[in-house]
Amino acid sequence: MFEEIKKLFVECANVDEEEVKPEARLKQDLGIDSIYAVELTLQLEEIYGVVIDYEELEALETVDDIVKLVEKKVGK
Repeated sequence: MFEEIKKLFVECANVDEEEVKPEARLKQDLGIDSIYAVELTLQLEEIYGVVIDYEELEALETVDDIVKLVEKKVGK
């Protein structure tokens, strides 16, 4: 799942593929602002058929946090 989510960062947020690592912090390391965060969330919801609440989105700090949240929601 990490590789799929990594592709979303590259495609939706124009992040360099080499920078997307599990421990990468969304705001500080990858420059993900609120607009990119919403776009990524919409893509995740569409692809995985999950719903991510605003409160959940605000609590995410790293790429790994996103992967774990999506895995939890899809039951993996």
